[in-house]
Amino acid sequence: MEAEAAAAACFRRGLTARRGMGHQAEIHLGTSAFTAAGWEGSFYPAEMKPADYLGYYARHFDTVEVDSTFYRIPPLQVVRGWYGKTPAGFVFAAKVPQTITHERVLVDCDAELNQFLGVMDALREKLGPLLFQFGYFNKSAFTGVDPFLARLVPFLARLPKDRKFAVEIRNKYWLVPKFVDALRERGVALALVDQAWMPRPAEWFARVNPVTADFAYVRWLGDRKGIEERTKTWDKVIVDRGRELGEWVNVVYKINGQGVPVFAYANNHYAGHAPATVALFRELWEKQAKSGAEAG
Repeated sequence: MEAEAAAAACFRRGLTARRGMGHQAEIHLGTSAFTAAGWEGSFYPAEMKPADYLGYYARHFDTVEVDSTFYRIPPLQVVRGWYGKTPAGFVFAAKVPQTITHERVLVDCDAELNQFLGVMDALREKLGPLLFQFGYFNKSAFTGVDPFLARLVPFLARLPKDRKFAVEIRNKYWLVPKFVDALRERGVALALVDQAWMPRPAEWFARVNPVTADFAYVRWLGDRKGIEERTKTWDKVIVDRGRELGEWVNVVYKINGQGVPVFAYANNHYAGHAPATVALFRELWEKQAKSGAEAG
């Protein structure tokens, strides 16, 4: 585990060192949440107290996507605790509460959004992207992308300009230029997801230019239903994702080469153990970087 921390530090230093080789922006890698069933003894030392988890996590990763905020707005003192347990340069991404994205679906939710933003502001300079994660939305909810955009666009226009936001949709038929352009016009990132029923990484670029903000947001999600039929304890890899992550290395290279910072997060449902997914991406990235350097 100490070796993993050293590798993570070297990975970040390596990216900085290669900026002169066309890679102009940083890549922040982390997991979706910093605790999970099975991480005790596989990622965290077995004897470690839960209160020490975040500090330990921050020695191995420089960012985390907070999943718990999707279910409820955290108490202010909890968020202040997150700030105090992490070093300078650490970045928190967080999901916007489901009351906004799923229950009210952007209608009459300004009070909830303002409360959420006020609490998250306790992270100060460590506050990173905030993710609006929407569901599939079948035709009983919206007949198509146009009615959804009619609701989304005015909402995005009211968002504060001094924060980073990303939007995730899970209907591949909505990945059309008008949707992507609406995000780009407002500087909101389109979340690029690897999920069972969504397009493969290269297809995102074939359909549209998926870079819609001054940062990119990547989520490795996988097949939740399929993997939970095999396990609900996230202590080891049970799905080989080497081929898929190799595709993502190419995608992130394209984005990073444009000078756009990338925030990428692995979910346990992707391969079985999110920390191992990040480690594999780092390994594949370093191999491609080394190969490119030797070729040059």
